[in-house]
Amino acid sequence: MGGSGALRHRLGQIVDFEADFDDAAADCRYVPLRRGAAFRGELDLDWILLLKAAVMGLVEGLTEFLPISSTGHLILAGSLLGFADDKAKVFDIAIQTGAIFAVILVYWSRLWSTLIGLGRSEAARRFATNVAIGFLPAVVLGLALGSAIQAHLFNAPVVAVAFILGGFVILWAERRPASAIRIASVDDMTPSDALKVGLVQCLAMIPGTSRSGATIIGGMLLGLSRQAATDFSFFLAIPTLVGAGVYSLYKERDLLSAADLPLFGVGLVVSFLAAWACVRWLLRYVASHTFVPFAWYR
Repeated sequence: MGGSGALRHRLGQIVDFEADFDDAAADCRYVPLRRGAAFRGELDLDWILLLKAAVMGLVEGLTEFLPISSTGHLILAGSLLGFADDKAKVFDIAIQTGAIFAVILVYWSRLWSTLIGLGRSEAARRFATNVAIGFLPAVVLGLALGSAIQAHLFNAPVVAVAFILGGFVILWAERRPASAIRIASVDDMTPSDALKVGLVQCLAMIPGTSRSGATIIGGMLLGLSRQAATDFSFFLAIPTLVGAGVYSLYKERDLLSAADLPLFGVGLVVSFLAAWACVRWLLRYVASHTFVPFAWYR
């Protein structure tokens, strides 16, 4: 009887072992499939994010230097794409750097001649000084009010109101008489002119206002020709947008990781290409057209 009980106990252990082995084998077969499915899902999600980054880069590049507000368009596009969290706000600012590279490329000859002429050319030093003076107000007010503005004004209603008001301002500026133009070229600007344009640029901290719109239209109202206002707007954009992008990346660095590099890379490249095409077109456009169509667009 004792031998029979021992035998039954031994058989029971064997059965339990076989059951455990089958469960383990099932788990081994299941885990790779589950991980593979998850991996495929992550790849799908990455491609969707990269597509969104490309769309946002295209919007940035096409609108950054037109008087229609790139920030406003990015906010609206981000809302439609579901791309509007804290990281997306950093992304929106960072990809402006791609658009700035396009300006540097288009104006490279002027920028290089200014750089090498700083030590021997009064005109080069005056031009560089004017850009620095125009840039200063954005630095001061950006550091003082930037966080509060992003927290309270980066929303669709504010953008919509700024769009409409900006359109009326453009129509008003384009009604000025030809006699109001006193500065035909950026080389004719004084430090006082640069400071005034720099102060007007600060209005663009309100989303929907348009940085290029504020500087171009504001410059025109201050007596600059349409060409001079457009050129100075481009030059002023270089330190302003590069500074904003670097500062935003540094300030929000805890939100970012190496995994975000493809996302930001796609946005930067698309923004650069779109902005390069847009800047070249706009420089030809302002030579013989007004900004009235942009007012009606807004």
